[in-house]
Amino acid sequence: MRYEGNIYRPFSEANSYLLQCTIGCSHNRCTFCGMYKDRKFRIRTLDEIKTDIRMAKEYYGDVEKVFLCDGDAIAIETDILLEILQELRDAFPSLRHVGSYVGPQSTLGKSMAELTALREAGLKKAYLGVETGDDLLLKEIRKGVTADEMLQAGRNLVAAGMNLSSMVLLGLTGRDTKRSREHAIATAEITNKMKPHYLAALTVTPVPNTILFNQVQKGEFEVMDAFETLEEMKVLFENLTIDNLKFVGIHASNYLPVNGTLQRDKAQMLATINSALEKRDRSKLRDEHMRGL
Repeated sequence: MRYEGNIYRPFSEANSYLLQCTIGCSHNRCTFCGMYKDRKFRIRTLDEIKTDIRMAKEYYGDVEKVFLCDGDAIAIETDILLEILQELRDAFPSLRHVGSYVGPQSTLGKSMAELTALREAGLKKAYLGVETGDDLLLKEIRKGVTADEMLQAGRNLVAAGMNLSSMVLLGLTGRDTKRSREHAIATAEITNKMKPHYLAALTVTPVPNTILFNQVQKGEFEVMDAFETLEEMKVLFENLTIDNLKFVGIHASNYLPVNGTLQRDKAQMLATINSALEKRDRSKLRDEHMRGL
C-alpha cells in the first residue's frame, strides 16, 4: 500500500484496511496535537485513491472494514466521497464498515442531506475530537469551534445515522482543580446532549513540537498527576446521565484502564476509580514509560 507520512487511526480500527484519502488534517491548529505538524493538508486525487483501492483488493482479496485516513476525510467534497465509497463497495463484497476521523468544522460544512447520503453509502463510523464541552477551554486549545458548534456537529452525525465516537481529553486544564471540575462537568453536559454511541477518554500527554509541549517547557502549563486525572474522570462519570453509552477508557495514554456501559456499569466504574484514589498506590496504575499516544 502507498502511504505518505505517519498513519494514525483509532485503536478500534486495528483490523481495518487504512485508505489514505487526505494528507494531514484540515484544521491542524490544536495546541495538544502533534500528529500532522510535518505536512500541509491536501486531498489526494480520486485517481490515486482508486488505484490504492485496486492495489488493496489485489493484496487483501476482500475486507470487511476500511478506515479513511488522515485526519479529516469528511472534508472531501461529498460527490467525491460518495464515489470513493462506491469504489470500496465494488472492490470488497464483504465490506460492512467504513470509518473516519471527522473535524467539527468540516462536518458543519455538510448539509444533513449530504451526511445522510454518506451514511447510506457506507460511512457508518465517525470519530469526533470533542475534547471538552468548556467554551473557554475550546478556545484556549484552538479547536476552531465553540461548544455549541461542536454539539451541533455531533448531533448532525447522530441524526444522519452514523455511529458516533466522541473523543475527550482528561487533564486539559492542567493542575487547576476548579477549572478541572468545570471541564469535566461541561464535557459530561455536552455528551448528555450530543448522545454519542461511544465516549472515548484519553489523557493529555505533551508531545514535542506542539504548543502545549512548549507551554510545559516554559512553566506555563503544569501537567496533572495520575490521581488528579482520575479525580477528573470521577467527576465526568458522576455527571453523565445518558443511558447505553459505551465508555472506552483503555487508551494507552490513560493511567487506569476503565471500560463499561453507562448507566449499567456506572457504580462499578466509580468503585474502580474510588479504590485507586483511596489507596494512592501508584504501582496499580500504568507506568509513565508504558503510556503513549
